[in-house]
Amino acid sequence: MVIGIDASRANKPHKSGTEWYAYYLIRGLARLDDKNEYILYTDQPLQAGLLDLTCDKHEISEDEKIKFDNHGCQIIKSRHNNFKAKVLNWPFKFLWTQGRLSLEMLFHSPDLLFIPAHVLPVIHPKKSVVTIHDIGFKQTEKLYSEEMIVPMDSVKNRFFNFLIKIFTLGKHSGSKLDYLQWSTQYALKKAKQIITISKFSKKELLNNYKVKADKIKIVYNGYNNSLYRKIDNEIKTNAVLKKYGIVQPFIFYVGRLGKKKNTDKLIEAYAIMRQKHPEINHRLCLAGDASFGYDEIKYQVSEFGLSNRVIMPGWVEEGDMPYIFNAASAFIFPSNYEGFGIPLLQAMACGTPVTASNTSSIPEIAKNAALFFDQDDVYDMAKKIAEIIQNNKKRKELIKLGFERIKNFSWQKCAQDTLNLLNSL
Repeated sequence: MVIGIDASRANKPHKSGTEWYAYYLIRGLARLDDKNEYILYTDQPLQAGLLDLTCDKHEISEDEKIKFDNHGCQIIKSRHNNFKAKVLNWPFKFLWTQGRLSLEMLFHSPDLLFIPAHVLPVIHPKKSVVTIHDIGFKQTEKLYSEEMIVPMDSVKNRFFNFLIKIFTLGKHSGSKLDYLQWSTQYALKKAKQIITISKFSKKELLNNYKVKADKIKIVYNGYNNSLYRKIDNEIKTNAVLKKYGIVQPFIFYVGRLGKKKNTDKLIEAYAIMRQKHPEINHRLCLAGDASFGYDEIKYQVSEFGLSNRVIMPGWVEEGDMPYIFNAASAFIFPSNYEGFGIPLLQAMACGTPVTASNTSSIPEIAKNAALFFDQDDVYDMAKKIAEIIQNNKKRKELIKLGFERIKNFSWQKCAQDTLNLLNSL
C-alpha cells in the first residue's frame, strides 16, 4: 500500500504540539513499517529529522544538502528505504492544502492519505485519515485571533474573501478561525477515519458534531523518551541556561505565549504569589513563540513591575529543552484548553514537579501526577505555585507519580497504534 502523508506541518522549523506530533509520528512509522511505501507531501524541502529519518538530529544544520532524484522527488534517508518526498510548489502563501495538495490527489493519488493536522484537501482518496487534535477554536472562540488567511489590503484579496462566502453559502469568511471551523466539519464528514488524541477530545467531537463514535479512534500522543529524562550534567545545564539568559531558581512554562494558553493569568498569578510570599525568589521563565494576545502579556509584565523577574527566551531548540526542564524548580501549565498537553509528559520525564489547570484533557493525561488549580482563579493558581515550590513532601510525591505516569506514553506506541489503524483500512 502507498500511504501519502501531509508533512508540511512536521517540517516547520518552530514546532508546537501539533507539529511535533506529525514529526515524531512520521519518524516512528519509518522505524516500524517495512511493508508499506510512503510519500511525504510538503510545501518546502524537508529538513533535519525529516531529511534523515534514521538519525536523532532534530535541528536544521547549515551543511544539509537537498537532493532530488530523476523523478523530481526529494531524496530522504529511511531505515527500510520506503520513504520519499514530493515538494509541491505553490505560487501563493495560503491554501496550499486545498490548492496544490488537491491537484496532487487528482492526478497522483496514493492508496491512503493521512493528514496529521485537521485539514483534509477537498480532493482526496476514499481512504483518508485525519487527526483532529481538539476543537478549542469552537469552545474558546474568543481566545483565537480573527486574522484573515489572506491580508485584506487589496482588491484581489477582498475578491478571494467574497468567493469563500459564495462557496460556503455565506457560512464562512476568509478568516483563519472560520477555516478551522469549516475544515473540521469537512474532515469529520468526508474522512474514512478520524484519529483524536484523548478521551476528552473524542467526547468534544461527539458532543458538537454529527459523527458516529466508531469513526473516531483515540491514539494518545507520546514524548521523546531518549531526550526527555533525568539529567545530571551541571556543566551542560549551565551552558544551556546561559545561552537563553535563564537564571536559577525559576519556575518554567513552555508553549505559545497567548490567550489560549492563559499566559496572561499566569503572569498575574505569579505577581500575586510574589506579593504574598516575598521569601520565594524564583523567576518565571516563559519559553515559546508569541501568539494571539502576546502584546497584552508584555504589557502585564511591565505593569506588574516584573521586567527583571520574567524571562522570555523565545523559541528554544528541542535539544536544549530537557536541560531547562531539569533545572526548573517546577513546571506550570495554566492552559485554558488542551487536546492533550505534551509538555506535561516532558516535565514528568525530567523529574520536574507539575502544577496545572484542572480543565479539558489535562486531568486525563496528568492524573494524580500534578497539583491542579482553577485556571480562571489567579489566587488559586498563585497558591499552588507557592505550594509546589515550598512543600518538599508534595514535590517528591509528584515527581514519583510523574515517573510512573509517563510509562503509559511513548511515540513508539503512538506510531504503532496509528500504523495498526492505517493497515486495517
